[in-house]
Amino acid sequence: MSDKKTYTDDEVKAKLAECGLGEWYLEDGWIRRKYNTDGWPQTLMAVNAVGYLCEAAWHHADLAVTWGKLWVKLRTHDAGGITDQDFELAQKIEEVVLWRPAAGGALSGNPKKFVFSKG
Repeated sequence: MSDKKTYTDDEVKAKLAECGLGEWYLEDGWIRRKYNTDGWPQTLMAVNAVGYLCEAAWHHADLAVTWGKLWVKLRTHDAGGITDQDFELAQKIEEVVLWRPAAGGALSGNPKKFVFSKG
């Protein structure tokens, strides 16, 4: 076991809110999030973005993938629960997967739904 602090269920729920991770939820000892996409190519791009972040962080998510949907779940295996690693990586995943160019900027942004935040 690790010496990383693990959070209780109530602490996890509070920490998700504190970290601005309102679409993430706790279930079966994992923090989880479902992303909807506009189709298979967008799902695969989201999977690759999450994979890149996980490898860069050296903290790996479990993923489930289907047409138009990506489920991400995180927990710190060596600590046996949810740690700050999970919250920090979830924040980065949320930031990158849902990133869009600023209005009025040089980048126009994808005109399709792309990846979006709908339950």
